[in-house]
Amino acid sequence: MVVALAMFATVIVLLGWLLGTIFRGHAFWGFIPAVLFVLLVVGGLRLVRGVGQAATPLGDLVEASSRVEAGQFGTQVEVRGPREIQALARAFNAMSARLAAAEAQRRRLLADVSHELRTPLTVIQGGIEGVMDGLYPPDREHLEPLLAEARHLERLVEDLRTLSLADAGALPLQREPIDLGALARETVAGFAAAAASAGVDLSATAEPDLPALELDPHRIRQVIGNLLANALRHTPRGGRVTVRVAREQGAVLLEVADSGSGMEADAAARAFDRFWRAGEGAGAGLGLAIVRDLVRAHGGEVELISQAGQGTRVSARFPMASG
Repeated sequence: MVVALAMFATVIVLLGWLLGTIFRGHAFWGFIPAVLFVLLVVGGLRLVRGVGQAATPLGDLVEASSRVEAGQFGTQVEVRGPREIQALARAFNAMSARLAAAEAQRRRLLADVSHELRTPLTVIQGGIEGVMDGLYPPDREHLEPLLAEARHLERLVEDLRTLSLADAGALPLQREPIDLGALARETVAGFAAAAASAGVDLSATAEPDLPALELDPHRIRQVIGNLLANALRHTPRGGRVTVRVAREQGAVLLEVADSGSGMEADAAARAFDRFWRAGEGAGAGLGLAIVRDLVRAHGGEVELISQAGQGTRVSARFPMASG
Protein backbone atom coordinates (compact mmCIF):
# COMPACT_ATOMS: atom_id res chain seq x y z
CA MET A 1 0.00 0.00 0.00
CA VAL A 2 2.92 2.35 0.75
CA VAL A 3 4.23 1.85 -2.78
CA ALA A 4 0.79 2.59 -4.23
CA LEU A 5 0.49 5.81 -2.22
CA ALA A 6 3.98 6.90 -3.29
CA MET A 7 3.13 6.30 -6.93
CA PHE A 8 -0.12 8.24 -6.54
CA ALA A 9 1.70 11.18 -4.91
CA THR A 10 4.21 11.17 -7.78
CA VAL A 11 1.37 11.40 -10.27
CA ILE A 12 -0.09 14.38 -8.36
CA VAL A 13 3.29 16.17 -8.39
CA LEU A 14 3.64 15.63 -12.14
CA LEU A 15 0.09 16.83 -12.66
CA GLY A 16 0.89 19.95 -10.63
CA TRP A 17 3.94 20.65 -12.75
CA LEU A 18 1.94 20.22 -15.95
CA LEU A 19 -0.87 22.50 -14.76
CA GLY A 20 1.63 25.09 -13.59
CA THR A 21 3.28 25.09 -17.00
CA ILE A 22 -0.06 25.51 -18.78
CA PHE A 23 -1.74 28.07 -16.50
CA ARG A 24 1.22 30.08 -15.20
CA GLY A 25 0.12 33.73 -15.10
CA HIS A 26 -3.52 32.72 -15.68
CA ALA A 27 -6.29 33.59 -13.20
CA PHE A 28 -6.63 29.86 -12.48
CA TRP A 29 -3.01 29.73 -11.21
CA GLY A 30 -3.97 30.56 -7.61
CA PHE A 31 -6.40 27.63 -7.39
CA ILE A 32 -3.96 24.95 -8.56
CA PRO A 33 -2.47 24.13 -5.10
CA ALA A 34 -5.97 23.76 -3.62
CA VAL A 35 -7.09 21.54 -6.51
CA LEU A 36 -4.01 19.34 -6.16
CA PHE A 37 -4.51 19.07 -2.40
CA VAL A 38 -8.12 17.98 -2.84
CA LEU A 39 -7.11 15.43 -5.49
CA LEU A 40 -4.38 14.09 -3.23
CA VAL A 41 -6.70 13.71 -0.23
CA VAL A 42 -9.65 12.23 -2.12
CA GLY A 43 -7.51 9.97 -4.26
CA GLY A 44 -5.48 8.81 -1.28
CA LEU A 45 -8.62 7.95 0.69
CA ARG A 46 -10.09 6.01 -2.23
CA LEU A 47 -6.81 4.19 -2.74
CA VAL A 48 -6.63 3.22 0.93
CA ARG A 49 -10.26 2.05 0.87
CA GLY A 50 -9.69 0.05 -2.34
CA VAL A 51 -6.61 -1.64 -0.94
CA GLY A 52 -8.53 -2.44 2.25
CA GLN A 53 -11.41 -3.94 0.24
CA ALA A 54 -8.99 -6.13 -1.73
CA ALA A 55 -6.90 -7.21 1.25
CA THR A 56 -9.52 -9.45 2.88
CA PRO A 57 -10.55 -11.45 -0.23
CA LEU A 58 -6.89 -11.75 -1.24
CA GLY A 59 -6.18 -13.14 2.22
CA ASP A 60 -8.98 -15.66 1.69
CA LEU A 61 -7.41 -16.72 -1.61
CA VAL A 62 -3.98 -17.15 -0.02
CA GLU A 63 -5.45 -19.26 2.79
CA ALA A 64 -7.51 -21.36 0.36
CA SER A 65 -4.45 -21.89 -1.86
CA SER A 66 -2.58 -23.25 1.14
CA ARG A 67 -5.40 -25.73 1.82
CA VAL A 68 -5.39 -26.90 -1.80
CA GLU A 69 -1.61 -27.30 -1.65
CA ALA A 70 -2.13 -29.49 1.43
CA GLY A 71 -4.45 -31.77 -0.57
CA GLN A 72 -7.86 -30.30 0.35
CA PHE A 73 -9.09 -30.22 -3.25
CA GLY A 74 -12.45 -28.60 -3.83
CA THR A 75 -11.82 -25.73 -1.38
CA GLN A 76 -13.95 -22.72 -2.33
CA VAL A 77 -13.72 -19.00 -1.47
CA GLU A 78 -16.41 -16.36 -1.26
CA VAL A 79 -16.61 -14.21 -4.38
CA ARG A 80 -16.34 -10.62 -3.12
CA GLY A 81 -14.23 -7.48 -3.34
CA PRO A 82 -13.27 -5.48 -6.44
CA ARG A 83 -14.24 -6.80 -9.85
CA GLU A 84 -10.74 -8.11 -10.62
CA ILE A 85 -10.57 -9.95 -7.29
CA GLN A 86 -14.00 -11.48 -7.92
CA ALA A 87 -12.82 -12.76 -11.32
CA LEU A 88 -9.75 -14.26 -9.64
CA ALA A 89 -11.92 -15.91 -6.96
CA ARG A 90 -14.23 -17.44 -9.59
CA ALA A 91 -11.24 -18.80 -11.52
CA PHE A 92 -9.80 -20.25 -8.30
CA ASN A 93 -13.11 -21.94 -7.41
CA ALA A 94 -13.38 -23.47 -10.89
CA MET A 95 -9.78 -24.73 -10.74
CA SER A 96 -10.29 -26.19 -7.26
CA ALA A 97 -13.49 -27.96 -8.34
CA ARG A 98 -11.73 -29.48 -11.35
CA LEU A 99 -8.89 -30.69 -9.11
CA ALA A 100 -11.42 -32.33 -6.79
CA ALA A 101 -13.16 -34.05 -9.70
CA ALA A 102 -9.84 -35.27 -11.12
CA GLU A 103 -8.79 -36.63 -7.73
CA ALA A 104 -12.11 -38.47 -7.33
CA GLN A 105 -11.73 -39.94 -10.81
CA ARG A 106 -8.16 -41.02 -10.03
CA ARG A 107 -9.30 -42.81 -6.87
CA ARG A 108 -12.12 -44.58 -8.72
CA LEU A 109 -9.73 -45.60 -11.48
CA LEU A 110 -7.24 -47.08 -9.03
CA ALA A 111 -10.00 -49.00 -7.27
CA ASP A 112 -11.38 -50.32 -10.58
CA VAL A 113 -7.94 -51.31 -11.87
CA SER A 114 -7.17 -53.12 -8.62
CA HIS A 115 -10.46 -55.01 -8.83
CA GLU A 116 -10.02 -56.00 -12.47
CA LEU A 117 -6.44 -57.20 -11.93
CA ARG A 118 -7.28 -59.07 -8.74
CA THR A 119 -9.86 -61.37 -10.36
CA PRO A 120 -7.62 -63.17 -12.90
CA LEU A 121 -4.69 -63.13 -10.50
CA THR A 122 -6.80 -64.88 -7.85
CA VAL A 123 -7.88 -67.57 -10.33
CA ILE A 124 -4.31 -68.12 -11.55
CA GLN A 125 -2.88 -68.22 -8.02
CA GLY A 126 -5.57 -70.61 -6.78
CA GLY A 127 -5.10 -72.93 -9.74
CA ILE A 128 -1.32 -73.06 -9.42
CA GLU A 129 -1.54 -73.69 -5.67
CA GLY A 130 -4.05 -76.48 -6.31
CA VAL A 131 -1.69 -78.17 -8.77
CA MET A 132 1.32 -77.75 -6.46
CA ASP A 133 -0.62 -79.17 -3.47
CA GLY A 134 -1.69 -82.15 -5.51
CA LEU A 135 -5.38 -81.25 -5.53
CA TYR A 136 -5.45 -81.13 -9.35
CA PRO A 137 -3.30 -82.95 -11.87
CA PRO A 138 -1.15 -80.70 -14.12
CA ASP A 139 -3.08 -81.73 -17.22
CA ARG A 140 -4.61 -79.77 -20.08
CA GLU A 141 -8.05 -79.63 -18.46
CA HIS A 142 -6.73 -77.76 -15.41
CA LEU A 143 -4.02 -75.68 -17.11
CA GLU A 144 -6.11 -74.27 -19.98
CA PRO A 145 -8.35 -72.14 -17.69
CA LEU A 146 -5.21 -70.70 -16.08
CA LEU A 147 -3.77 -69.86 -19.51
CA ALA A 148 -7.06 -68.20 -20.47
CA GLU A 149 -6.93 -66.04 -17.34
CA ALA A 150 -3.30 -65.14 -18.05
CA ARG A 151 -4.26 -64.03 -21.56
CA HIS A 152 -7.17 -62.03 -20.15
CA LEU A 153 -4.75 -60.35 -17.75
CA GLU A 154 -2.39 -59.58 -20.64
CA ARG A 155 -5.20 -57.97 -22.65
CA LEU A 156 -6.26 -55.92 -19.65
CA VAL A 157 -2.73 -54.63 -19.08
CA GLU A 158 -2.39 -53.77 -22.78
CA ASP A 159 -5.73 -51.94 -22.72
CA LEU A 160 -4.62 -49.91 -19.71
CA ARG A 161 -1.34 -49.12 -21.46
CA THR A 162 -3.22 -47.93 -24.56
CA LEU A 163 -5.45 -45.65 -22.49
CA SER A 164 -2.47 -44.28 -20.58
CA LEU A 165 -0.60 -43.45 -23.79
CA ALA A 166 -3.71 -41.82 -25.25
CA ASP A 167 -4.14 -39.66 -22.15
CA ALA A 168 -0.52 -38.51 -22.40
CA GLY A 169 -0.85 -37.78 -26.12
CA ALA A 170 1.95 -40.27 -26.74
CA LEU A 171 0.04 -43.04 -28.51
CA PRO A 172 2.24 -44.20 -31.41
CA LEU A 173 0.41 -44.37 -34.74
CA GLN A 174 1.91 -46.11 -37.77
CA ARG A 175 -0.14 -44.33 -40.41
CA GLU A 176 -0.41 -45.57 -43.96
CA PRO A 177 -2.97 -45.24 -46.78
CA ILE A 178 -5.68 -47.85 -46.15
CA ASP A 179 -9.04 -48.78 -47.58
CA LEU A 180 -11.30 -48.62 -44.52
CA GLY A 181 -13.99 -50.68 -46.25
CA ALA A 182 -11.61 -53.53 -47.02
CA LEU A 183 -10.17 -53.40 -43.49
CA ALA A 184 -13.69 -53.58 -42.03
CA ARG A 185 -14.58 -56.63 -44.16
CA GLU A 186 -11.36 -58.39 -43.11
CA THR A 187 -12.04 -57.74 -39.44
CA VAL A 188 -15.64 -58.88 -39.73
CA ALA A 189 -14.47 -62.12 -41.36
CA GLY A 190 -12.38 -62.81 -38.26
CA PHE A 191 -15.54 -62.65 -36.11
CA ALA A 192 -17.66 -64.85 -38.40
CA ALA A 193 -17.13 -68.02 -36.36
CA ALA A 194 -17.95 -66.31 -33.06
CA ALA A 195 -21.11 -64.79 -34.57
CA ALA A 196 -22.23 -68.14 -36.01
CA SER A 197 -21.64 -69.83 -32.65
CA ALA A 198 -23.76 -67.15 -30.94
CA GLY A 199 -26.51 -67.47 -33.56
CA VAL A 200 -26.10 -63.84 -34.67
CA ASP A 201 -26.21 -62.71 -38.30
CA LEU A 202 -23.05 -60.65 -39.01
CA SER A 203 -22.56 -58.69 -42.23
CA ALA A 204 -20.45 -55.84 -43.63
CA THR A 205 -21.04 -53.40 -46.49
CA ALA A 206 -18.77 -50.73 -47.92
CA GLU A 207 -19.47 -47.99 -50.41
CA PRO A 208 -17.41 -48.40 -53.61
CA ASP A 209 -14.51 -46.11 -54.53
CA LEU A 210 -13.86 -44.87 -51.01
CA PRO A 211 -10.80 -42.61 -50.68
CA ALA A 212 -7.73 -44.02 -48.99
CA LEU A 213 -7.26 -42.71 -45.44
CA GLU A 214 -3.99 -42.18 -43.56
CA LEU A 215 -4.70 -44.45 -40.60
CA ASP A 216 -2.91 -46.97 -38.42
CA PRO A 217 -4.38 -50.30 -39.62
CA HIS A 218 -3.54 -52.10 -36.36
CA ARG A 219 -5.28 -49.49 -34.23
CA ILE A 220 -8.31 -49.22 -36.55
CA ARG A 221 -8.63 -53.01 -36.56
CA GLN A 222 -8.65 -52.74 -32.77
CA VAL A 223 -11.46 -50.15 -32.98
CA ILE A 224 -13.59 -52.38 -35.23
CA GLY A 225 -12.81 -55.46 -33.13
CA ASN A 226 -13.85 -53.77 -29.89
CA LEU A 227 -17.09 -52.55 -31.44
CA LEU A 228 -17.89 -56.00 -32.85
CA ALA A 229 -17.08 -57.78 -29.59
CA ASN A 230 -19.31 -55.35 -27.69
CA ALA A 231 -22.15 -55.70 -30.21
CA LEU A 232 -22.03 -59.52 -30.22
CA ARG A 233 -21.93 -59.59 -26.42
CA HIS A 234 -25.22 -57.70 -26.17
CA THR A 235 -27.08 -59.25 -29.13
CA PRO A 236 -29.21 -62.34 -28.40
CA ARG A 237 -29.44 -65.40 -30.59
CA GLY A 238 -31.38 -64.63 -33.74
CA GLY A 239 -30.26 -60.99 -33.75
CA ARG A 240 -28.03 -59.22 -36.23
CA VAL A 241 -24.91 -57.04 -36.27
CA THR A 242 -24.09 -54.89 -39.29
CA VAL A 243 -20.96 -52.95 -40.22
CA ARG A 244 -21.20 -50.13 -42.75
CA VAL A 245 -18.50 -47.91 -44.29
CA ALA A 246 -19.53 -44.92 -46.41
CA ARG A 247 -18.76 -41.29 -47.30
CA GLU A 248 -20.40 -38.66 -45.14
CA GLN A 249 -19.85 -34.90 -45.42
CA GLY A 250 -16.09 -34.73 -45.88
CA ALA A 251 -15.44 -37.82 -43.77
CA VAL A 252 -15.56 -41.59 -44.01
CA LEU A 253 -18.12 -43.16 -41.69
CA LEU A 254 -17.56 -46.47 -39.90
CA GLU A 255 -20.81 -47.67 -38.32
CA VAL A 256 -21.44 -50.78 -36.23
CA ALA A 257 -25.09 -51.41 -35.36
CA ASP A 258 -26.78 -54.25 -33.52
CA SER A 259 -30.33 -55.37 -32.73
CA GLY A 260 -29.44 -56.17 -29.14
CA SER A 261 -30.80 -55.09 -25.79
CA GLY A 262 -29.82 -51.44 -26.14
CA MET A 263 -29.41 -49.03 -23.23
CA GLU A 264 -31.38 -46.50 -21.27
CA ALA A 265 -30.46 -42.84 -21.81
CA ASP A 266 -28.38 -42.55 -18.63
CA ALA A 267 -26.45 -45.72 -19.47
CA ALA A 268 -25.80 -44.54 -23.04
CA ALA A 269 -24.43 -41.26 -21.68
CA ARG A 270 -21.83 -43.21 -19.67
CA ALA A 271 -21.00 -45.82 -22.30
CA PHE A 272 -17.53 -44.40 -22.99
CA ASP A 273 -16.58 -44.14 -19.29
CA ARG A 274 -13.75 -46.41 -18.25
CA PHE A 275 -14.68 -49.55 -16.30
CA TRP A 276 -18.38 -48.82 -16.73
CA ARG A 277 -20.52 -51.72 -17.85
CA ALA A 278 -24.21 -52.03 -18.62
CA GLY A 279 -25.33 -55.07 -16.65
CA GLU A 280 -23.08 -57.90 -15.58
CA GLY A 281 -21.83 -58.95 -19.01
CA ALA A 282 -18.27 -60.03 -19.67
CA GLY A 283 -15.55 -57.49 -20.29
CA ALA A 284 -13.67 -54.99 -18.20
CA GLY A 285 -15.57 -51.94 -19.41
CA LEU A 286 -12.61 -50.54 -21.37
CA GLY A 287 -13.56 -51.43 -24.94
CA LEU A 288 -15.59 -48.33 -25.82
CA ALA A 289 -13.22 -46.03 -23.94
CA ILE A 290 -10.38 -47.36 -26.11
CA VAL A 291 -12.51 -46.92 -29.25
CA ARG A 292 -13.13 -43.27 -28.38
CA ASP A 293 -9.46 -42.54 -27.64
CA LEU A 294 -8.16 -44.32 -30.75
CA VAL A 295 -10.65 -42.58 -33.04
CA ARG A 296 -9.77 -39.18 -31.56
CA ALA A 297 -6.06 -39.93 -31.89
CA HIS A 298 -6.72 -40.21 -35.66
CA GLY A 299 -8.52 -36.85 -35.67
CA GLY A 300 -11.97 -38.40 -35.79
CA GLU A 301 -15.04 -38.40 -33.57
CA VAL A 302 -17.23 -41.19 -32.26
CA GLU A 303 -20.93 -41.20 -31.37
CA LEU A 304 -23.20 -43.75 -29.69
CA ILE A 305 -26.97 -43.87 -30.12
CA SER A 306 -28.93 -46.47 -28.18
CA GLN A 307 -32.44 -47.13 -26.92
CA ALA A 308 -33.58 -49.83 -24.54
CA GLY A 309 -34.89 -52.78 -26.55
CA GLN A 310 -33.98 -51.13 -29.85
CA GLY A 311 -30.28 -51.94 -30.15
CA THR A 312 -27.21 -49.74 -30.33
CA ARG A 313 -25.39 -47.91 -33.13
CA VAL A 314 -21.83 -46.62 -32.78
CA SER A 315 -20.54 -44.29 -35.51
CA ALA A 316 -16.90 -43.28 -35.99
CA ARG A 317 -16.08 -40.54 -38.50
CA PHE A 318 -12.59 -40.13 -39.92
CA PRO A 319 -11.84 -36.90 -41.83
CA MET A 320 -10.73 -37.21 -45.44
CA ALA A 321 -7.50 -35.48 -46.41
CA SER A 322 -8.14 -31.98 -47.77
CA GLY A 323 -7.19 -31.22 -51.32
